[in-house]
Amino acid sequence: MNAPEMFAPDGVAADSFAPRFSNRFLDLGSRFYTELAASPLPDPHWVAVSSACTDLLGWPQDWWQRPGALAAFSGNASWPGMRPLASVYSGHQFGVWAGQLGDGRALWLGEVEAPAGPLELQLKGAGPTPYSRRGDGRAVLRSSIREFLCSEAMAALGIPTTRALCLVGSRELKIQRETVETAAVVTRVAPSFLRFGHFEHFAHHGQHAELRQLFDYFLQTYAPDCADAPNPVVAVLARVAGQTADLIAQWQAVGFMHGVMNTDNMSMLGLTIDYGPFGFMDGFNPGHICNHSDHQGRYAFARQPQIGLWNLHALAQALFPLMPTAETDADAAAEALQEALEVYRERFGQSLLGAMRAKLGLLDALEEDGLLIDDWLRLLAKHQSDYTLAHRRLSAFDPEQPPEAPVHAPLRDLFLDREAFDAWALRYAQRLKKAAADSSASRAARMNAVNPAVVLRNHLAQTAIKQAEAGDFSEVQRLAQVLSRPYDDPLNPADASLPPDWAQHLEVSCSS
Repeated sequence: MNAPEMFAPDGVAADSFAPRFSNRFLDLGSRFYTELAASPLPDPHWVAVSSACTDLLGWPQDWWQRPGALAAFSGNASWPGMRPLASVYSGHQFGVWAGQLGDGRALWLGEVEAPAGPLELQLKGAGPTPYSRRGDGRAVLRSSIREFLCSEAMAALGIPTTRALCLVGSRELKIQRETVETAAVVTRVAPSFLRFGHFEHFAHHGQHAELRQLFDYFLQTYAPDCADAPNPVVAVLARVAGQTADLIAQWQAVGFMHGVMNTDNMSMLGLTIDYGPFGFMDGFNPGHICNHSDHQGRYAFARQPQIGLWNLHALAQALFPLMPTAETDADAAAEALQEALEVYRERFGQSLLGAMRAKLGLLDALEEDGLLIDDWLRLLAKHQSDYTLAHRRLSAFDPEQPPEAPVHAPLRDLFLDREAFDAWALRYAQRLKKAAADSSASRAARMNAVNPAVVLRNHLAQTAIKQAEAGDFSEVQRLAQVLSRPYDDPLNPADASLPPDWAQHLEVSCSS
């Protein structure tokens, strides 16, 4: 992340920088998208640039200082090869079919060849498209900061995600949300932005030729090893189910809540996509609803695994017309797709149990681990103990010391019922002693490598937002640096401390 004083006017560097853009998605044809230019952003300025995402692209760290960079990533101009387009998709929102949706405030710019393979770039907040549904197509600085910070924070945590290359703001363009706010544009990066909803769109409208075309594009581009399977449709669904299971298991393990798991917000590559009313758990509450707009609690933390499977069922229904026996033996086709979805059930349980074993520092796998972990989570929930701090402090646990020993005080103090903690701690100590070859030092190092010291809590984001809204972007940039090393103890202890009392009143909604 560049320091604020390094941000300079557009075009200060004289040497050339010209990444080559292409866009294989264009070959699908106009039924899949609309080509259009972004709406100009008046008087744009840099807010932040991600060094890590820059490295992912293989670009020089000063790319943003090159001629035309600010104009290109504010939507005011295009670099050679960029072909801005908005794709069409549909989907289920809060469990209800919502009809046609599409990129209402996002524009695909094209693909660039990166060291690890092609990556797509996309502007979010670049103005209205044919899919904006009477919206303005813009994003506000508040929500854009949250997406920028969380995209890169999730990547640093090792959780599959879309990335954020840069964030551009405009003091001149005012946007009406709950209040009047200033506009911003985030540049998102991913191997693909294809969603479940892209397939739902063509299936729902009976456009099976286009559905087949889209599937073949996905198969050849992102899942070529599935092409030789006895049934490529089943193979692709099983792949997506497994990736989705792994992703949501990682969400649960780190205490992340997406907030709006609509089918149009589900990635075909198992990426975390569309950061809006997300949240990281403070006091552990499995029923917590991070999205203030989610009045029925459909996307509460504990329901995320179930919703992941529900969404996969919607994808399976969309893929059904592509099954070879869809017309001749519908029952057999449905059964084959159902078997593919079983991958989700098996993988999710394995992935989550493995992740929780790692968080508790358990080297081997014993039958008793599931109950020990469940009881640990019940203990956290009973006391609404801080999820991130509890796991981080657990790394200092010494099985040779009694639960009430001073070394355990920072952890023990997170639980009002000391006796309940002590009872669980004795069981935990006995379990740790069964791995005789494991030293406390090596276990602590392993646990600190999977239990973050810092996550993007809402109050940290809000502090950065308030300063940015006043024209000071230094906290956005500082916080991004801290979040890029989440497993290191931060220089500022407040970044890894219990949230302040005022944080309890923070709310995020779909406009966030």
